Amino acid sequence: MVLRWCASALAALLFTSGAALAQTPSAAERGQARDIYAHVVAFDSSTGAQNVALANYLAERFRAGGFAAEDVTVLPVGETAGLVVRYRGDGTGGRPILFLAHMDVVPALHSDWVRDPFTLIEEDGFFFGRGSLDNKAGLTQLAATFLSLRAEGFRPTRDLIIWFSGDEETSGTSTQALLGEHRALIGDAEFALNSDGGGGGLSATGAPTSYALQTAEKTYASFTFTARNPGGHSSAPRADNAIYELGEALARLRAFQFPVMWNDTTLLSFRNAAQATGGPEGAALRRFADNPGDRRAARTLAQNPNISTMMRTTCVATMLSGGHAENALPQSATATVNCRIFPGVAVADVQSELQAIAGAGIEVAPLGPSNSSDASPLRPDVMNAATAAVHAVYPGVVVTPYMSAGATDGLFFRAAGIPTYGVGAVFIADADDFAHGLNERVPVEVFYSGLTHWRVMINELAGQD
Repeated sequence: MVLRWCASALAALLFTSGAALAQTPSAAERGQARDIYAHVVAFDSSTGAQNVALANYLAERFRAGGFAAEDVTVLPVGETAGLVVRYRGDGTGGRPILFLAHMDVVPALHSDWVRDPFTLIEEDGFFFGRGSLDNKAGLTQLAATFLSLRAEGFRPTRDLIIWFSGDEETSGTSTQALLGEHRALIGDAEFALNSDGGGGGLSATGAPTSYALQTAEKTYASFTFTARNPGGHSSAPRADNAIYELGEALARLRAFQFPVMWNDTTLLSFRNAAQATGGPEGAALRRFADNPGDRRAARTLAQNPNISTMMRTTCVATMLSGGHAENALPQSATATVNCRIFPGVAVADVQSELQAIAGAGIEVAPLGPSNSSDASPLRPDVMNAATAAVHAVYPGVVVTPYMSAGATDGLFFRAAGIPTYGVGAVFIADADDFAHGLNERVPVEVFYSGLTHWRVMINELAGQD
C-alpha cells in the first residue's frame, strides 16, 4: 500500500525551477523497464496463484540477467510467494541493504474500469493499470535498476538484497515468514529501503512540490467491543439492553482522545511544514516543533485531520452488528474498533485503555494479531542519499521525514529490528493518486525518472568511491 501525507498537508515546499534530469536513463534502460512493467501489471496478483507466477517470472528475468541461481530464491508461503534476490558486493561498505516492494495488488472489478486493469496502457501522459502505482512501479524500478547495474558490471560495496513480498495488501504473512523462518536469506541487513512508502507531490501543473521520506508507521490493530445480555421477548423491554450498552460505550470512545505524542520524525516534519504554511496553523506547527506538547498548538493542529493523526493514537468504530431477530431483545451486540497506534506504544496498553473507556460490562478483545514498532532513527546516510536521489531529478525540493498513519511491510522489518525508510520514487498529484481505486495511474515520465532515483540511491549508499 503506497502511503503518503498529501502535499497540501506536508507543505515543506521549497522548489527551485529549471530542474534538469541527471543520469537520465538510456533508451535501452527505458525499454527494459517498460517491458518488465507491462509484464508485471498483466498478472492479476490479487490472487495467490498469480503472485507465485509473478515471482517465477521475475526470478527468470534475474537469472537471465546474470544473477546466480543460488542468489535468486522464490519463497513459497501458503498460497502465495515472495522473491529474494541478492546482488553480491565486495563487503567493503558494511552490512547488506534491503530493498522492498510488493507484488500483490488489491482486486479490480473489470466492469468498472475504463481500460482493462491488467493491461498496461499508456495514454494522456500516464501509465494505467491495477498496481501501476501500488506497488508495481516501485517493484519494476528496483528490478530494472538491479538488472541494468548488473549488465554494466557494477560491483556494490555491500550486498544489496531485494525482497518482493506476496501479500502486503492482506496479511503480510510472506514477510513475517521471511523474518521469522527464513532470516538467513537476508542475513544481518543493516536497514531497508522501501519503495512502497514515501514519495513526492506534484502540483496541478506538474511541478514538484514536496518529498516525504517515511521513517515511521503507526501500528494497525483492531478490537471488538461486545455487549452480552440474556435477551428476551421484544414485547417486554428491559433496562439492560446489549445494543444500548454498546452504543453508550461507543459514545464514550467517540469523546475520548489519546494523549498527544511526538518523536524526532513528527517534530522535524512539523518544523519543515511550518515554512510554507501560513496563518494560525503555520504558527501552531512552529510552536509545537519548538515546544513539543504545547497544548494550545495541539488544539489548533487537531482541527486538521491530516495533522491530528500525527500527534496521537487514534481508535474509531468501523463495523457494527447486533441482535438476532426483530422481535427479540438482543443477546449480543458487537462493534469493530480500528486503531492506528503511535510508534512505541504497546498494543496491550491501548487495549487496557479501551477497556477502561468501554466499562466493565463490555468485552474488549483483539480482533487479530498486530505488530508494533518504533520509529526508525533519522540516519544521516539515508537522509543524504534520499536527498541526492530526489535532487538528481527535482533540484531544490525539501526532503522531510514523515510518519504514516497506515502500514506497509516496513512495519514488520522495524519490529524485527531493521530500521526501514520509505523512499519511493513516484511523484504524483493528489488528484491523480488512485492507489486501490479505479483507473490507477502513474505519470509516464515520473515512472522513468524513478530509474534515476534508485540508481542514485544505490550509488550513494553502496557505490565505489
